[in-house]
Amino acid sequence: MIKVGVFYPNSEGAKFDMAYYLQKHIPMARQKVGPALKSVAVEQGLAGGAPGAPMTYIAIGHLTFDSIDAFQASFGPHAQAILADVPNYTNVQPIVQISEVKM
Repeated sequence: MIKVGVFYPNSEGAKFDMAYYLQKHIPMARQKVGPALKSVAVEQGLAGGAPGAPMTYIAIGHLTFDSIDAFQASFGPHAQAILADVPNYTNVQPIVQISEVKM
């Protein structure tokens, strides 16, 4: 099992429309990727690790797939359309990491 983490760093002037992300972007991506996408989790940043510290990430999206091959085969054909939607909800350049789920 792998998890694709999409991290939206917090910075001065960063904007993120969580309602759009939850109501439009995630459902569109889910529909395009299809059953290869096993689960989705979305986190909204609240604070950093130290008291009073700003959040490190505005939001984080987690998408779970059986394998990297399953992710690439299902996401690849729709990558352009999915990525073209990003400016509709944020001005932040996301950071993507693919990880193997251990637990």
